[in-house]
Amino acid sequence: MIETANRIKSVEEYYFSKKLQEVRSLDSPDFPVINLGIGSPDLAPHPTVIQALNDAAIKPDVHAYQSYRGIPELRTAIAGYYAQYFDVKLSAENEILPLVGSKEGIMHITQAFVNPGDRVLVPNPGYPTYGAVANLVQANIKYYNLREENNWQLDINLIEKLELDKVKLFWLNSPHMPTGVQYSKETLQKLVALAKKHQFLIVNDNPYSMILNKDYQSILSIEGASEVAIELNSLSKSHNMAGWRLGWCMGKTEFIDAILKVKSNMDSGMFKPLQIAAFKALKLGDDWFESLNTVYKERRVLAEKIINKLGCSFDENQQGLFLWAKLPANISSSEELVDHLLHEYRVFLSPGFIFGTQGQGYIRISLCANENQFKTALDRFQNYQP
Repeated sequence: MIETANRIKSVEEYYFSKKLQEVRSLDSPDFPVINLGIGSPDLAPHPTVIQALNDAAIKPDVHAYQSYRGIPELRTAIAGYYAQYFDVKLSAENEILPLVGSKEGIMHITQAFVNPGDRVLVPNPGYPTYGAVANLVQANIKYYNLREENNWQLDINLIEKLELDKVKLFWLNSPHMPTGVQYSKETLQKLVALAKKHQFLIVNDNPYSMILNKDYQSILSIEGASEVAIELNSLSKSHNMAGWRLGWCMGKTEFIDAILKVKSNMDSGMFKPLQIAAFKALKLGDDWFESLNTVYKERRVLAEKIINKLGCSFDENQQGLFLWAKLPANISSSEELVDHLLHEYRVFLSPGFIFGTQGQGYIRISLCANENQFKTALDRFQNYQP
């Protein structure tokens, strides 16, 4: 019998990978499932971005392997984007590394910096991939808890007690998924100070800044952060290009070079027309984001009505593509509620438990569905009793 590697015994198949099979099995023309659980934008990229891809793809000289560092035009556009919206100055030459989606970056960064047994701090609740990748490299995972009574903010006093001298990597996600909270500048300053004192690397995963948020923020805008921090970002959420797999990481040259050592052994560069289209997307400007957020604001109103109908409560100041809601007191299991809503009403939401133990009493609703789907879901819940 051929056995699998020990490293995959510590991880499970991604929840949505399994759950969506069940969702599809319940779908039918007469009673279709309304998927409000997945954060995959349903809107199209800007027409000029699609046109840029088409125009580039028909050229005969763009189909070869590309540079592992990405084309200069894309790196320059990323630098300009960060200077315009985040007040961060980056060298397009050696401080930016395009990625095949930022999820790739989570693996590459972890492989570049974490040895077996190194301690990695992961948010709870938080994006499950941070912990899964840490497990794959046989790291020692320590979860830092985020709590509703602290408005889901980082508890710096608690973090200071986590034997930080043993920590190699600190996963940060601001604006945070799933809670929709953006961490204060003061909190980030304190975190950077801790990283300098104890010499650990902060990695901020930052894909949600442009969605229902006016205060664009980057960890790299904090004074001194470039010495101890890397940032990930992508075009998936901000430009409706999730399936295009276009992301990047940013940081000082030494960090980027270390990540490149891993990346250059794992792929052969992105398709050049995709990079040209990404360049076009990054040049769209404020009108694009205003238009995008107008749609999400309208959907958010309907999402809030659904959450209220389910008897849940939520913070109105959340940012990003989701609405994070607390279950009513008489319901303890987010998984049981989600399964009930799926099987009885054919509406799928995300159970909070998949984001960690701190998410057990919560559910998440995605804004990545059209207005009619939200209205249909609301209609189906008219007779629902919490």
